[in-house]
Amino acid sequence: MEFLSAILGLVPCLYDYTSKHTVYIRDLKKNLQALNKEMNALNNLYEDVKARVEREEQRQMMRTNQVGGWIREVEDMVKEVEGILQRGDQEIQKRCLQGCCPRNCRSSYKIGKEVSEKLVAVSDIIGKGHFDVVAETLPRPLVDELPMEETVGSELTYDKISMCLKDPQVGIIGLYGMGGVGKTTLLKKINNDFLTASSDFDVVIWVVVSKPSDVGKIQQVIWNKLQIPFDIWENRRIKEEKAVEILRVLKTKKFLILMDDIWERLDLLEIGIPLPDAQNKSKIVFTTRSQDVCYRMKAQKKIEVTCLLPKAAWTLFQKEVGEETLKSHPHIPRLAMTVTRECNGLPLALVTLGRAMAGENDPSNWDKVIQDLTKFPAEISGMEDELFHRLKVSYDRLSDDVIKSCFTFCSLFSKDWETSNDRLVELWIGEGFLGEVHDIHEARNQGHKIIKRLKHACLLESCGSKEVRVRMHDVIHDMTLWLYGECGKKKNKILVYNDVSRLEEAQEIQELEETEKMSVWDRNVQMFPETMLCPNLKTLIVMTCNNLKKFPSGFFQFMPLIRVLNLSDNNNLVELPSEIGKVVTLRYLNLSHTKIRELPNELKNLKNLMILLMNGMISLQVIPQGVISSLTSLKLFDLYGGVKISGVAETLLEELESLKNISEISITISNALSFNKLKNSHKLQRCMSHLLIYRWLDVISLELSSSILKRMEHMQRLCIYRCYNLKDVKIEMQGEGTQNDLTLPNKMTLREKYFLTLSEINVGDCHYLLDLTWLVHAPCLELLHVRNCQSMEEVICDEDEDEAYEMKGKRDIFSRIKHLRLQNLPRLKSIYRHPLLFPSLETVKVCKCNSLRSLPFDSHTSINNLRKIKGETSWWNQLEWSDETVKHSFTPYFKIYEAEAN
Repeated sequence: MEFLSAILGLVPCLYDYTSKHTVYIRDLKKNLQALNKEMNALNNLYEDVKARVEREEQRQMMRTNQVGGWIREVEDMVKEVEGILQRGDQEIQKRCLQGCCPRNCRSSYKIGKEVSEKLVAVSDIIGKGHFDVVAETLPRPLVDELPMEETVGSELTYDKISMCLKDPQVGIIGLYGMGGVGKTTLLKKINNDFLTASSDFDVVIWVVVSKPSDVGKIQQVIWNKLQIPFDIWENRRIKEEKAVEILRVLKTKKFLILMDDIWERLDLLEIGIPLPDAQNKSKIVFTTRSQDVCYRMKAQKKIEVTCLLPKAAWTLFQKEVGEETLKSHPHIPRLAMTVTRECNGLPLALVTLGRAMAGENDPSNWDKVIQDLTKFPAEISGMEDELFHRLKVSYDRLSDDVIKSCFTFCSLFSKDWETSNDRLVELWIGEGFLGEVHDIHEARNQGHKIIKRLKHACLLESCGSKEVRVRMHDVIHDMTLWLYGECGKKKNKILVYNDVSRLEEAQEIQELEETEKMSVWDRNVQMFPETMLCPNLKTLIVMTCNNLKKFPSGFFQFMPLIRVLNLSDNNNLVELPSEIGKVVTLRYLNLSHTKIRELPNELKNLKNLMILLMNGMISLQVIPQGVISSLTSLKLFDLYGGVKISGVAETLLEELESLKNISEISITISNALSFNKLKNSHKLQRCMSHLLIYRWLDVISLELSSSILKRMEHMQRLCIYRCYNLKDVKIEMQGEGTQNDLTLPNKMTLREKYFLTLSEINVGDCHYLLDLTWLVHAPCLELLHVRNCQSMEEVICDEDEDEAYEMKGKRDIFSRIKHLRLQNLPRLKSIYRHPLLFPSLETVKVCKCNSLRSLPFDSHTSINNLRKIKGETSWWNQLEWSDETVKHSFTPYFKIYEAEAN
């Protein structure tokens, strides 16, 4: 019966088999084999195409939409065909009569039809899979992410930059600062913040410029970011043609270009970068180690990147050294803070030392590192390669050997020591760095230009609001000592000692034989070694040794080459050994602010001495006659503030006048004989630089002629102190009328002929002095300090009200003044009765001037440079103003005077 049922079941199938659809059933096996073969071909083609795509994507290309769609279609087809092939094989296995007859014709027909259709579809996909191009250039994102570590302590500077990026009036922003201070890190933060922050810039471009700058390489980076077609770019053979193409594209975009590590001016148009302005709203931000570059790049905003504050410095050091190390011993956090302080906030130093000390769990090793930091920091792991060599780049970029010698000399000062710009230049002159000095004033100008260049290179730092002093950052100081010692090979060539015991140790092991420069700063030392064998020593500085009273008699005996000897600021030094007369190579001698009472007669043997500084020697009583006149090479003499020898000042002036090479004199005058000697000597007038008129008790009127003022062409500072009976200072206009005929407007007309170099005036304890109207003859005055003048009512007095009316158009009195200080002037009512422009004014300090009810300010008075007005709150509140707008303009600058604040 079963066999009969099977035969009967074949009847409809045989019918179907002979119909036009039976081909799906009949050819199922053959089609399955063909589909398998096509799928193998498709898989091979898929792998080839996919491999091509992956190669292109590794080159930052992007697969085309057509290729991407084809790959997805293949992957979908593979899944579908796998199921069909599996079901087709199962259907073949179920057939009877050796696979000829299906058990279920309907099922077999359905599978057969699917296989046939997929065979056509696979063939079609294979036909579409032959691509000439599988990928195209990937559209660049707005900004490319740059690798960087988390920033620490730079929030305020970053906020300044962010404000500038939003300011339509600021197109070019210069970030400057010393090496290792974090300029590049800040610039990277600006770049990476655009990954997440919304921006209306069309493109952000990062360019590392470095040195020497290469316009072609910069253009290549910009081309790559702008995705200018390769064929177009390659057809631009020269940089001028490439610049045209870059300019064409950038003019259509609002761009931000971040340029790192610029060392010299870049011509933006030569590169092809259009200048940012308020119309295109584009921006350029660059970093540099030189403030000069900011000016040459015409940066509208110059932002100094400074070292970290102590709290941020400690945070960064902790981050680098690691919590595990800091917790490994209870002494290590304290030692780590000492190391942090030695870095003085320089991020690169903090990172370098932090990484060097990571994992160092032994406190004794931390002690050794602290000792090395004060003696030989280059021996600490990483300091030489990762820190000093990177900082040395700034030194290498200095333009000539003169500037380099001047710079390395600064490492002779103790860390954190601030030195006067003038005193530093004088030391350079003494060293011979500035060449053969024929004109001391030209040499000074050259020296001040070098200081400016070193400050702009961020190798020296300004100190104080007046910027008349400089210092060297601690890490730069260490690097410079390493440099002078031939990058650590001869570390004894220059020695800076804070402990004289180290000097004795060095002498015992003959370390001093190669020493060329040495400085000693030991506040506790009372005595130096009897002798010092220093055959190559050229410079010796002994300063702030406050317990030192004298040097051993043979101390200078074995220093045959010494040129510069600075013994200043040793407050208890009372004697200079007579053997100093044997140091005939001396060019520079500084005894300032010591208590030496008498100069040795042997000093007259120093025929090569060019500079003799004795300012502030209040104990000096005797200068042997003939000593000064014997110093035939002397060019600069300074006895400013030496008051005990006033009785022989006129003799001293005569000796100075006799010197052939003298060109700069600073001195104290306390009587009529000395003053008349000055008035009668054209040479002394031409040489006068700093003049102190002190305790001239019988002077009532101080008279100077216009011809004298003309000859005082190098006068910089004038101080009048404790002339208790002085009532007025008169300027007699020889050949131009008399003082009485000279109205204030006429003075204004004539004043620019006189006191052209006078920049500082100090007047104090002159109780009968009524005014300082003669100051109109000092058009370049920068600092005015008046104190304890009980009768003074006006600084500049209007002698005639009608003439004063005409003066309203002549508002350039005090046009150069930067610092104005008025103290304890109880009757002072007016600085000047009419408003002044004060275009250079930076600071005003008023203390105990209760009668001063107004300042010469109005809406035209400049606040461009103004930083603060200090005074008592009660005085400020009682000031009268021309209108409320002026008051509101100046109120933000008011600061409470310290005595009141405390």
